Amino acid sequence: MDDVHHRDHRGTGTLNAPAGTPDAPSGKLDAPSGKLDALSGALPGSRLITDPGILTAVAADHAEWAPAGRPLAALRARSTAEVREAVRVCAALAVPVVTRGAGTGLSGGANAVDGCLVLDLSRMNRVLEIDEENLLAVVQPGVVNNDLKAAVAEHGLWYPPDPASAPWSTIGGNVSTNAGGLCCLKYGVTRDYVLGLEAVVGGPAGEYGTAVRLGRRTTKGVSGYDLTSLFVGSEGTLGVITEVTLRLRPALTRQPYTVVGAFDSLVAAGHAVALCTRRGLQPAALELLDRACMEAVEDWKHLGIEAGAAALLLARVDAPGQAGHEEAAAVAAAFADAGAVWAERSTDPVEAEALFEVRRLAYPALERLGPVLTEDVCVPRSAVPAMLARTEEIGRHHEVRLATIAHAGDGNLHPLLITPPGDEAARLAAQAAFEELLVAAVELGGTVTGEHGVGLLKRDGMRRELGPEVCAMQRAVKDSLDPLGLFNPGKAIG
Repeated sequence: MDDVHHRDHRGTGTLNAPAGTPDAPSGKLDAPSGKLDALSGALPGSRLITDPGILTAVAADHAEWAPAGRPLAALRARSTAEVREAVRVCAALAVPVVTRGAGTGLSGGANAVDGCLVLDLSRMNRVLEIDEENLLAVVQPGVVNNDLKAAVAEHGLWYPPDPASAPWSTIGGNVSTNAGGLCCLKYGVTRDYVLGLEAVVGGPAGEYGTAVRLGRRTTKGVSGYDLTSLFVGSEGTLGVITEVTLRLRPALTRQPYTVVGAFDSLVAAGHAVALCTRRGLQPAALELLDRACMEAVEDWKHLGIEAGAAALLLARVDAPGQAGHEEAAAVAAAFADAGAVWAERSTDPVEAEALFEVRRLAYPALERLGPVLTEDVCVPRSAVPAMLARTEEIGRHHEVRLATIAHAGDGNLHPLLITPPGDEAARLAAQAAFEELLVAAVELGGTVTGEHGVGLLKRDGMRRELGPEVCAMQRAVKDSLDPLGLFNPGKAIG
C-alpha cells in the first residue's frame, strides 16, 4: 500500500465553537499558532507531536483516495485522565478531536480534518483484567486484537471476533467500526462481545472531558437505553472510548474440520453459499476467494497454490465429535450439489490452516499490485449469487481490474478494485465502479458497509440506503451528545 505521505490532503472541514460557548477562545487563540501554544501549555509535552512528518503519517488510515486534512498536533495519550484533559482543552479551543488506533481502517474514518488534534490511543494498550469466573476481560482501546486473544488463551478462554487485520488492528478500532471477521458467521461480531465501556464525552453527560461508564459486567441487563451499543460502530463521532469490557468464551479444544470447494465461476460459488443457508448449515466460517486473489498470494509468497479454479470456498466446521463430521460432509455435499468442480474435506490441519492463511494474505498481496479501493458491501445470503454477478458486470463495464474476497457465509463481500499506480483514468473508473457497487448492494436488500464503517468513502451511499428521515434521526443523536461537533466531524453521518 502507498505510504500515507502520498495521500490527498484536501481538508474535510473544521470545527468552529458556536458564539457564546463557555470557555470559547477569542482573539489570538483563534489563530492556529495560538491554539497550538495553548495545547502545548495544557497537554503533556513529551507526548504532544508537532513534527510535520509524523503528523502526515498519522493523518490518514488505509482508505485509498479518502481525503485527509492537516492536523494541528497529535497526542499519544497513555491514560483516561490525559484523554479527558485533551478533550476539555480542545473543546475550549474549538479544536476538533479525531481518534486513531492502529490506522488500519479502510473507510477514512480516522482521517484528520484541518486543524484537528489526532488523539492516538495506540499507547493505551494494557489488558487490565481477565475474569475467568465471569468470562470477561477489561482492556484499553489500544490493545491489538491478536494480543488479546493470546492473553485470554493462557486462561483457557477465547475472544472470537477475528477481522483479517487482527494481527494489527486494535480493540478500540474494532469497537468503533463493529468489526466482524472470518468466524462471525457462527460466533457474531464485535457488538456481540461488548458488555460495557468507558468513554470521554460531552453534551448532556456534562462538560466536555467527562468520563462515563456505559453498560455492565453482567450477562443480562436492560436498565435504560442501550448506550453501549450506540457507541459500538459510531466511528469516534460520539466520544472517545478509553476502556472496553468484553465477553469471552471458553476456548475450543476440538480440531475443526475444513471443507474446500472449487468452482468454475464466482456465481456458482455464490449458489453454494445460498444452498448452505437453505439447508440450515452453519459452519464457523465460510470464506470465498477468487482466482485473482490466489494468484496474487502465490506470486508473493510462493506457497505452491494452483489457482486453476475461478473461485474457492473455504468452510470451517467446529461442531464436536460425530456432529462435526456429519456437518462437514453436509457442507461438502452442498458445494457439490451447487456445481463445484470438486469439494473435499481436508484431513491435514496444517494444510487447512494454510488455506485460511491464503485468505488472510489476499488483501496485502493485492496491495502490492497498485492502489486498492476496498468494498465492504453486505447482502442477504440468498442474494450473494446476484451480487457476485453484478460485481463482475460492473467491473467489465468500467474496465476495472477486480479481485473478490468475502465472508461469503454472511453475505459480506469485499470486491477489491486495483489500479495501476499513477493512472488517473483508472482511478476515476474505480471510483465510479465503487459507487455502482454500493447502489447494487442496496438494490438487492443489502447495506453499503458490513464491517469497515462509513467513514468518508460511504457517506453518500449511507444516505441513499437510510433515507432522509433516518439520517435526520442519526444527526439528532450526534447533535445531542456532541453539540459542538467536536468528535470526528464530517465522518460517518456527516
